Parts: sequence; C-alpha cells; structure tokens
Amino acid sequence: MEYIFTLKYQLAELDRNHDEIVERLAQAGCDDALIGIGQIGRIALEFTREAETAELALISALNDVKQALPTAKLVEAAPDFVGLTDVAIVLGMTRQNMRKLMVSHAASFPAPIHEGSAAVWHLADLLLWLEGKGTYQLEQRVVEIAKATMQINLAKQALQLLPRVQREVRTLVA
Repeated sequence: MEYIFTLKYQLAELDRNHDEIVERLAQAGCDDALIGIGQIGRIALEFTREAETAELALISALNDVKQALPTAKLVEAAPDFVGLTDVAIVLGMTRQNMRKLMVSHAASFPAPIHEGSAAVWHLADLLLWLEGKGTYQLEQRVVEIAKATMQINLAKQALQLLPRVQREVRTLVA
C-alpha cells in the first residue's frame, strides 16, 4: 500500500550544503520524497512510500534518512499534531462542523494534548473517535499512518524521560 507522510528534521551545523544533502538523500533511498529546505537549519521530507504497513513505511524512511544524515535530529513525524481545521480538511468538512462535533460530544471527544489559544490533538485519537461513532467513512491508510506517526512522536518524547520519572509515571497513568 502507498503511504504519504512527512518527516521534519533539524540539521547539524555541518549539513548546510543543500545540493549535497539532496544527493545524499537520493543515494540513501529517499528518492520517493519531496524535499523542503525553506527554514534555515531544518529539512522536511514528504514521502510517498510503498510498504505492507504504515509502520514499515515510516521505519524504512527513518532508516534511509538516518543513513544519509546521521547527525540530523527528528523534530516531528506528520500527520500527527493537528487542530480542528486540520482534521476538518482531512475529513472534507468545515471547521465549524468539527467544532460542533466537539461541543455536542464534549464528554467523549478526545482531550487535546495541548490547550491554549489553539488546541492540539493527535490526529489518530480524533480519527479513531470518529471511526467509533460509525458514521464517518475514513480512508484506512490515513488512519494507519496517523497511528504510526503518533507512535514515532510519542517514542521520541519518551526517550527524553529520566528513568526515575519514567518508572513513577508508568505506575500513575497505567
């Protein structure tokens, strides 16, 4: 199956030659990615990758980028962090309809991972909630890639936990 996702990286100081970076990525197997270098010190790769599962597509892309840019640090795997407008676009509805769903199902609507002037959710949480309602036809590969990118981002964040904190948190939230 074909999966579309984006990997965003922070580049090391040594990796500033864009032509060289593009060449190294192509040699490492990232020729199925559109490469964006719009922000200084950052790179985004939008992959369209064939694989048996979304997880395999992501892992192979992460491996290929690591081979080409070993000092680059993953910032984010997308699609994952979304606002209501982003979800509405994925579903082909208006933001107002998405907000109406959130308000009318306040008790069961997934809690955001960040609240503020703009709330942010994991796309997978919202898609799974909508799927559970039974009234929305969701493209399964979109659900799969959203779940896989969420797992990558969560794993990346979990690596920053101190072992002592990790043990304590595990007992408190499980």
